[in-house]
Amino acid sequence: MRCGGLTRTRSQVAGRTATGCGREATTHRVLAPRSQACNSSSRHGRSGARRPAAGSPALSSPMSSSRAAAAGRAAAIAKEVMLSEAPARLCREEDTGMREKFEKSIRKAQDEICAAITAVDGKAFHEDTWTRPGGGGGISRVLSDGKVWEKAGVNVSVVYGSMPPEAYRAATGVDKEGLDPTDRVPFFAAGISSVMHPRNPHAPTMHFNYRYFETDDWNGVPSQWWFGGGTDITPSYVDEDDMKHFHGTYKQVCDKHDPEYYAKFKKWCDDYFVIKHRGETRGLGGIFFDDLNDKDPDTIFEFSRECMNSVVESYVPIVEKHMNDAFTAENKEWQQIRRGRYVEFNLVYDRGTTFGLKTGGRIESILMSLPMSARWEYDHQPEEGSEEAKLLHYTRNSKDSWV
Repeated sequence: MRCGGLTRTRSQVAGRTATGCGREATTHRVLAPRSQACNSSSRHGRSGARRPAAGSPALSSPMSSSRAAAAGRAAAIAKEVMLSEAPARLCREEDTGMREKFEKSIRKAQDEICAAITAVDGKAFHEDTWTRPGGGGGISRVLSDGKVWEKAGVNVSVVYGSMPPEAYRAATGVDKEGLDPTDRVPFFAAGISSVMHPRNPHAPTMHFNYRYFETDDWNGVPSQWWFGGGTDITPSYVDEDDMKHFHGTYKQVCDKHDPEYYAKFKKWCDDYFVIKHRGETRGLGGIFFDDLNDKDPDTIFEFSRECMNSVVESYVPIVEKHMNDAFTAENKEWQQIRRGRYVEFNLVYDRGTTFGLKTGGRIESILMSLPMSARWEYDHQPEEGSEEAKLLHYTRNSKDSWV
């Protein structure tokens, strides 16, 4: 049976409230494969001023831990209200322009990416949908224990919130004297985020996140806006052809919009995804950009949209290439050790994850990025000259360019 264009099981339809589609309920849906395609949110940023992530309205700045905690509490978001079906829009009805356009783009990308993953895996995504009092909400789709992916999630979120003037100054660089420190700066954030962990150790994990942030006109300060995001790849074993394909796809997208983008955004990605206590990068890079507002918003929107629409092309062929590769128990153990590194980065350094946990974000969505399982072995050192050592070399010596 279908409701709202998505397939439901009979028991799920029976479990809905009598009020019908779109009303409050705690029933969840399973998305079945579709022939046509109709998302902790991970937060990145540069050192210094940091921007909020869509899905976790993260507004952090270089401040003491006590002040940061206070700002985090101040920016806490309202409790979600679970729905039986995703509404036609998560934006407020009065919101048009870029807010509406960006939500449409991330929801379309969520549909298309989930359809592509299901087409390869054969298993449907589970969906949770929620809204929040005052506007906004989210749609989490997670595929668990599939044939090809152990776990794959694609989330979209729309957030309305407010922040203290101090956080606003740190986020935007706009300094205005005489502001009431107890006042609040209204903001809007929307984004799509995803992490996919395949079963086969020779198939890489992939993460992406694209977002748009905007503040309202406030106390004589005009609205501020920017885009951010990126896509990166985390293999357990290095296949140079795979890396050339992945990085080459995003270099083509970057070159189409600005010849300086790829080198700049690749370095930004390499610099961000560092597990400092290990002296390693989490993976083998990709692109990452933030605070992007130096061109017309529609121009940057088109770049962001093309980046998210290139996820399937950049990643799925690599998984299809390796999903049936033979592997040993030792290969699987190494994959689990590398996933331990993934967990370390996300829980210790990722700003979206840590801020979301502190500000009352939806826990299941924030922790969607973590793998089903991981492994830590005491002082594990791969054998010199092995394929495992090769991967470790690249994580400790970032390659200038794969293409």
